[in-house]
Amino acid sequence: MANKKKLLVVGGVAGGASCAARARRLSEEADIIIFERGPYVSFANCGLPYYVGNVIKEEEDLLVATPELFRERFNIEVRLENEVLSIDRHKRQIEVHNLNRNTVYNESYDALVLAPGSAPFRPPLQGIDLEGILTLRTIPDSRQMKQWIEERKVKRVVVVGGGFIGLEMTENLANLGLDVTVLEASDQLMPPIDPEMAAPLHDHLITKKITLNLGHAVTEFEQNPDGSIVVHTSAGAKHVAELVILAIGVRPETGLARAAGLEIGERGGIRVDDQMRTSDKHIWAVGDAIEVRDFILDQWTTLPLAGPANRQGRIAADVIFGRNARFRGTQGTAICKAFDMTVAITGASEKMLKRCGISNKPARFEKIYLHPGHHAGYYPGAKPITIKLIFSTEDGKILGAQATGESGVAKRIDVMATAIQMGATVFDLEEAELCYAPQYGTAKDPINIAGMIAANALRGDAPLIHWNNVHPDKHTILDVREPDEFNADHLEGAVNIPLGQLRQKTGELNRDGEILTYCAVGQRSYYASRMLRQCGFKVRNVSGGYKSLVAYESVGMGPE
Repeated sequence: MANKKKLLVVGGVAGGASCAARARRLSEEADIIIFERGPYVSFANCGLPYYVGNVIKEEEDLLVATPELFRERFNIEVRLENEVLSIDRHKRQIEVHNLNRNTVYNESYDALVLAPGSAPFRPPLQGIDLEGILTLRTIPDSRQMKQWIEERKVKRVVVVGGGFIGLEMTENLANLGLDVTVLEASDQLMPPIDPEMAAPLHDHLITKKITLNLGHAVTEFEQNPDGSIVVHTSAGAKHVAELVILAIGVRPETGLARAAGLEIGERGGIRVDDQMRTSDKHIWAVGDAIEVRDFILDQWTTLPLAGPANRQGRIAADVIFGRNARFRGTQGTAICKAFDMTVAITGASEKMLKRCGISNKPARFEKIYLHPGHHAGYYPGAKPITIKLIFSTEDGKILGAQATGESGVAKRIDVMATAIQMGATVFDLEEAELCYAPQYGTAKDPINIAGMIAANALRGDAPLIHWNNVHPDKHTILDVREPDEFNADHLEGAVNIPLGQLRQKTGELNRDGEILTYCAVGQRSYYASRMLRQCGFKVRNVSGGYKSLVAYESVGMGPE
């Protein structure tokens, strides 16, 4: 396509705004117009909870770009409060409603990019439209929420949903001094991660005096005479609050695309190819509204994340102006902070691999757990990180990683995310050369250690077992911690022989059966397993040690 063309972009924020800006960098001749039905073209919606919580003080700080900036820096026209009503694919034109003037007009295009985003999900429950039941997606939403809290002198809040927005809102509202109750329909917070990795998060919220109700789905809302709202749950409980926040996910905005006859995928998003082109060769789509391929599972998915949306906008612009750019797919790299704890994920979770497989075939994979310090233990302030690494048993390729902790989580998951993009294996993690100083990491970084544990398992040097497969009546369970640790708490039926005494006491162990070793986090028991295997014993090490057992048991995944 020639550079002198007319490009219309429907929607701003991440995908649409990045597409328009990239298009201008590729063509000075193109006529580029952004249509945004709201009052802002590009704002930091990820910052909205922190604006409500007064961490971000000024509303203007949320504005990433203004119409003036687009005009002066990029020569791009932005039409705010102009809602696109329909697309005439045959004439290649859109119908637009100017909300300020209440006029309707048509605009032609050579290329059209749809970036309508997504909308908060409001289930059809009784009372769902009562005043004081709010969602958070835009700057006006956050303004309304702040005003409601202030004018109604809110003291109690119910947050429905324990995902990203729910947790961020929980932290910010609690920091305002409000009494917060979280209702989550599933049995864990942060549904994208695996249950045992969410367990530390559950404990952390409880220490912050958050009322946590897992497995409690909302069934209806009603209003008291004083204006407060009663939230009814499937468990028969009633929670009273002056404010209810719905944070139960978003749905792609596909009304415009559906009406235009564009293909909609099985997950409810606009179906696009790897060049972001829809079923119409003159129309592209990016961001929350689309379906893309999962990089690991090789299946269609919708994923409302800003990073992929920005990349998709850039790719669409490249293709429109003649470049052969392609979107690799998404791997769901995401991170969330809840008070002092951070939780992050990249790639496939264990539950998704079990449910979906890879390319619709059963996935052959293994997992390991470790609990290293985020930097050198001798340097003040070291905090533990819990890491779960999932990898293919066929070739060691990294399939996914999750981590929780107070510090150092983002760094490790970012390394794992890059490794996944490059098709790396656990053997590559062993050899990864990462920056080291005692205040930042360790000479053997947690990334290296994760690779070593996984590689040792694949090579057969240190076979692993997980707590849900431990059977005290079938195995000899060997606890190699010190007596005081063992006496404080241990797995019922375990035998305690401290690591330092093990060489002298191998005669006390049964050579006929299998021995399962464990310690606090898995390191000492790894040493024990290597020692015993070289002495002719059949041994497996329990991955993650007793710390992982605590997490397993808290979500009902302990020894069967």
